[in-house]
Amino acid sequence: MMTLSEAIRHRRSFYDIKPKSPISDREIIDMVEEALAYTPSAFNMQSARIVLLMKNNHHLFWDTVKNILRQMVPADKFAATETKIDGFGSGYGTVLFFDDTDVVRQFSNDFPLYKDRFSAWAEQANGMLQSNVWMLLEEAGLGASLQHYNPIIDDSVHQIWDIPVAWRLIAQMPFGTPGKKPGNKEIIPVEKRIKIFGK
Repeated sequence: MMTLSEAIRHRRSFYDIKPKSPISDREIIDMVEEALAYTPSAFNMQSARIVLLMKNNHHLFWDTVKNILRQMVPADKFAATETKIDGFGSGYGTVLFFDDTDVVRQFSNDFPLYKDRFSAWAEQANGMLQSNVWMLLEEAGLGASLQHYNPIIDDSVHQIWDIPVAWRLIAQMPFGTPGKKPGNKEIIPVEKRIKIFGK
């Protein structure tokens, strides 16, 4: 397994993923639970929620996404969409990231001075959770990408997996053993993006 620093540097969006894993399902579950438990949130709000789909549930999810898109994308353009979705579905599992709006609403009511900020803070915490899960998957030798087919899939996801109404779907992360490596990524020089004082 690589170090966290190596995982950050090597992390890429893998669209070619295989239905294999170098670690056990139990280890995957433990990693996701660890990230969920220890990712920080404003006021310790802990509004982030996760649904982890593996095996048949993983395939059902991406079949559901594909069927919904089939009704929306013109038939003559659907082949490319189908290939992309099938690529995600060919992986080992998918992490669905949600936010519990009831929790956010309660904190907004309990702390009226900051009531307009809790939604943004919840998004920030969820972004940190997504990053933490991604780094742990990368560290374990799994490739992943972050997808956003919400809100068009929300109703189906809530119905199929009996998700509480208050859980708002934010992102989807298919993962599996990496296949073809992504091309080179352009990185804007950090000198143009950072200011340092007190050197």
